[in-house]
Amino acid sequence: MIEQRAVTTNADTQQPLLSVRDLKVAFPSEAGRVEAVRGVSFDLHRGKTLGIVGESGSGKSVTSMAVMGLLPDYAAVTGEITLGGKNLLDLDDRRMSKVRGQHIGMIFQDPLSSLTPIFSIGAQIVEALQIHQDISSAAAWKRAVELLDLVGIPNPDRRAKGFPHEFSGGMRQRAVIAMAIANDPDLIIADEPTTALDVTVQAQILDVLKTAQRETGAAVIMITHDLGVVAGSADDVMVMYAGRPVERAGVDELFSRPRMPYTIGLMGAIPRLDDRDRDALTPVPGTPPLLVDLPDACPFAARCPVVQDACREAEPPLLAIAEDDTGDEHSAACRRAAEIDDGAIGGRPIYPVPVGRENRATAVPREDRPKVLELSGVTKTFPLTKGGLLKRKVGTVFAVNGIDLDIREGETLGLVGESGCGKTTTLLEVMGLKPPEQGSIAVCGQDTTGLKRKQDISSVRRKIQMMFQDPMGALDPRMTVFDILAEPLRAVGERDKKVLGTQVAELMELVGLDPEHRDRFPAAFSGGQRQRIGIARALATKPQLLVLDEPVSALDVSVQAGVINLLNDLKAELGLSYLLVAHDLSVVRHISDRVAVMYLGRIVEIGTTDSLFDDPRHPYTQALLSAIPLPDPVAERTRERVLLKGDLPSPTDDRPGCRFVTRCPLHLTLSEPQKEQCRGVTPQLTGRGDQDHRDACHFADTTTSVDN
Repeated sequence: MIEQRAVTTNADTQQPLLSVRDLKVAFPSEAGRVEAVRGVSFDLHRGKTLGIVGESGSGKSVTSMAVMGLLPDYAAVTGEITLGGKNLLDLDDRRMSKVRGQHIGMIFQDPLSSLTPIFSIGAQIVEALQIHQDISSAAAWKRAVELLDLVGIPNPDRRAKGFPHEFSGGMRQRAVIAMAIANDPDLIIADEPTTALDVTVQAQILDVLKTAQRETGAAVIMITHDLGVVAGSADDVMVMYAGRPVERAGVDELFSRPRMPYTIGLMGAIPRLDDRDRDALTPVPGTPPLLVDLPDACPFAARCPVVQDACREAEPPLLAIAEDDTGDEHSAACRRAAEIDDGAIGGRPIYPVPVGRENRATAVPREDRPKVLELSGVTKTFPLTKGGLLKRKVGTVFAVNGIDLDIREGETLGLVGESGCGKTTTLLEVMGLKPPEQGSIAVCGQDTTGLKRKQDISSVRRKIQMMFQDPMGALDPRMTVFDILAEPLRAVGERDKKVLGTQVAELMELVGLDPEHRDRFPAAFSGGQRQRIGIARALATKPQLLVLDEPVSALDVSVQAGVINLLNDLKAELGLSYLLVAHDLSVVRHISDRVAVMYLGRIVEIGTTDSLFDDPRHPYTQALLSAIPLPDPVAERTRERVLLKGDLPSPTDDRPGCRFVTRCPLHLTLSEPQKEQCRGVTPQLTGRGDQDHRDACHFADTTTSVDN
């Protein structure tokens, strides 16, 4: 075990470890000088965590890169960044290289790009140690193994010899954290450290990061778009907009009494795991300004629902407006901050909650509504091969292993689970409109096994369309919006230009876009607008079922809220049905009527959204729900976490027994005969009083629901 750093004195804790004063960063561009960071100032003490939040382009990552000294040579950086009494901006690259790794550790968003693929994990940690310390190779290797053990990597002595491609995403991020803390740094900067990870792995990584901070005594800067992560890990929060801080306070104070309309908008745009009402979200209208030739005015004025003429006359400074219960300042850059109380001014909400449309289809009992999709015993396998030129089959990967589900008219089914559980493979099997290896797939009452002719396939294809995760990657950048939306209409036989023009205009209006912009290319639109274009294209053939593959994961929370509201309104207005795949269970709860939880190719629990979220029965479902952070610091500190341990079984193993047994916390509490039943008998989906809520666990009735 690594020796914990000595406790600091009172004098040390009173003096900030990191002090940033009037930091400004600018880049040259064809449009002019881009003022990416415009006067950031803050202090950070040892052992404390500062959360920095804001939309894309707000200056969060550029601020962290300036602290690390990793900005390109053409960046113009001014101000002061003082670490331990030394101004980092006065150091050349050679001297700054000694600071990085030894005094500052960095955890990047993508762990794979942070690691060298041709060196073992242990060798890379050893290198980080020997660069900054006079230590032998044997001692450095021993320390590397200790670090991997500290961050929770099983069999660290063996895994240290492994290469990055042999590690899962979560294991790679753990290795990056081990490397970041190798030299007991004074400061750890974590830039979106959990964005690309499953929710269960995210919870483990955040727990590891807390352990690393506790062991090293380091201060942490947590950069993230997830306010739930900030609520559970930060001591102070700084909200950035248009390159500068617009609100700063302690985490409890900021979440309970936000004073900046932008902060209030961000919080109102987040779907919450604990929200049973599922009212329409309150998106922040408009888009952030371009950081070129900004006028001397509040940069949020064009989007602010309570803007006044004075807001456009000069940019408001960040001023202290109150003190929290601990005596720390609460600062905001808003002229009306003193008037704001509980998200309202004079009793009127700053962001009135939009009124969602009533879904007429749900007025009919579910069992009386027609099925738009039905899967029965669907199985999909892939051969596992070995060898180079002469490949031979050495096993079978069971990607989807006998699943049953159905979706009714006007209903959304959320399909959730960790990466590799079979969600995307299920979507591809549905969209392929081909007979599955085993079982059957029926779309709007038509079995795909009977679709022999091209005309039959085309007829069914019109009834089911797909919306992809990346709005930019899903749109042809060389086509105008008109051509993008007209393409599916032409594919189903429409050729009249006047009719095409009318239908394209109707589609754009339906998704909240201006038809006057139909001759623009995708690059001229924001991410949220591009996703709306993708929705319009999917609706062009008037489908009955939309397959949504992570439809909002690539969007900022403010934009995400508008797209979620749009999807709910379209479902109510057009009677659409959705098959939704998402890793964010808060989004799933807000959109879905029913939820199916997958684990290694099988559905382990299925039921109505409220019953499954309020009373999760399968231990895996409980772990998933407990891993979702809540944007509420008090709730985050008091709720119980279920952290999964152990390794995933091989997807080639189809022997009888529960696939979750190697990671199941309930399994550890059972008697030996019960454990033997888990290991030897495959559990089937079973209803326990409520046949609409079923789980595949032998002993689910002995579990205790997770406090959400």
